[in-house]
Amino acid sequence: MDRRSVLRGGLATTGGAALALLTGGGSASARIPGEGPALLGRGRPRLTHGVQSGDVTAHEGVVWARSDRPARMLVEVSRRPDFRHARTVRGPVLTPDTDLTGKTFLRGLPSGEELHYRVRLAGLDRHSDVSEPVAGRLRTAPRLHAGARHRRDIRFVWSGDLAGQGWGINPELGGYRIFTAMGALDPDFFLCSGDLVYSDGPLSETVKLPDGRTWRNIVTPEKSAVAQTVAEFRGQFRYNLEDANLQAFNARVPMLYQWDDHETVNNWYPGEILDLPQYTEKRVDVLAARARRAMFEYTPVRTARPGRLYRRISYGPLLDVFMLDMRSYKNANDANTSPSQREGLLGAEQSAWLKHELRRSNATWKVIAADLPIGLIVPDGTAQEGAAQGDDGVPLGREREIADLLSYAKRHRVRNMVWLTADVHYTAAHYYDPSKAAFSDFDPFWEFVSGPLNAGGFGPADLDGTFGPEPKFVQAPPHPNTSPAEGFQFFGEVEIDAHTATLTVRLRDLDGEILHTHALTPRR
Repeated sequence: MDRRSVLRGGLATTGGAALALLTGGGSASARIPGEGPALLGRGRPRLTHGVQSGDVTAHEGVVWARSDRPARMLVEVSRRPDFRHARTVRGPVLTPDTDLTGKTFLRGLPSGEELHYRVRLAGLDRHSDVSEPVAGRLRTAPRLHAGARHRRDIRFVWSGDLAGQGWGINPELGGYRIFTAMGALDPDFFLCSGDLVYSDGPLSETVKLPDGRTWRNIVTPEKSAVAQTVAEFRGQFRYNLEDANLQAFNARVPMLYQWDDHETVNNWYPGEILDLPQYTEKRVDVLAARARRAMFEYTPVRTARPGRLYRRISYGPLLDVFMLDMRSYKNANDANTSPSQREGLLGAEQSAWLKHELRRSNATWKVIAADLPIGLIVPDGTAQEGAAQGDDGVPLGREREIADLLSYAKRHRVRNMVWLTADVHYTAAHYYDPSKAAFSDFDPFWEFVSGPLNAGGFGPADLDGTFGPEPKFVQAPPHPNTSPAEGFQFFGEVEIDAHTATLTVRLRDLDGEILHTHALTPRR
């Protein structure tokens, strides 16, 4: 098999195993070879939480689904929305071991095309029928060496933080309606900057707002307390997937996902022992392992190595996205003032990987997806959670790791890095200017911040002057933990012009209104 279209017979992998494609027309066969005939009307399985796709490149992608009972996952793929001339990829058996979730890996997809897919479930009982289908769409990246005839603009959106600080799905306000605003832009993908769930954020049915109104949450048993067991972590993801806006968005827009702290517990780091009365399990390493399992089960992530989250997503000749993991290798939160520390957020292996991948990247733009900002001071009580600590001086602590990366990029002429993040619950544009920095061995660059999706609004935070950040735009709520009812929810949009290679960032609000625009011209 070569890397040509899956529509001509490529490969799909499930759990690392290669599976040949099954032929099929617009209506999926109700029979799976080797598993007996399916009879209509008996024991029909059902897809419970829509469909998702993710980590889509020019020729590959992941499709996710969840069943209401053990069943075989089947994915039809076609260039046409009516699924004529479709091919069916036989996916995994969904079992209780993964909470009935599963992913089907697609290979050999045609580059630069809009593809339609739909998922069906085939019951394992010989008397079971095939489920009703749930359809989705994805758009593959342009070819790596796309010629003029194959050029197209790239557009994606990013944000983070969903159902945080007590603000969950409120039907009276339209649920997670920010996903409708993002979907209206018809993006190629959604970059989730972390905190897709708040496993440490229980919800109550009602919250009194300062103006006398009442916020009303949908509440499930798993969202009534902090998550500690695998089942409770799974419930965090299922809760968000109950929202109709998010389900519709997932079916139309592939996701690139990275995790941060709230998927486990606020501001966590490996080896931490909690001193919180609501937790009976105090060992963060145990909680993080359970949270990681649920996260891999419920997100369309494909990793280069089992369990590893940092990865590069190549999206044609104009864009590489470097997905960082600034949580799994993090050192303990302290004053962050060590003069000799060389690691802190990325760790030695990930830092070496990032340098190597940046240097070998031929893409015009290198987007660094960071789940923590560089220059913003993010405290954790009296300690420091992020890279900065606020002394405006030479790099100390975790800043040394960032300084090493930036100077390496300058030395090896890595051009056109743009950093995107969320985390701090407001939106901003920061320009890092070496001429105004305490540490100046780097090329100037931009960092854009946008969020939350549906969580408490905060900010703005103070900036540390070590790398010379200048706030060119800031919009934040008037008081801490402002509810989504006040509108201080944000996302960012990135558009890359196929002909000029200009990268334009637009910071948008809850309803998609543009708050700030900045266009960047690539350096050659």
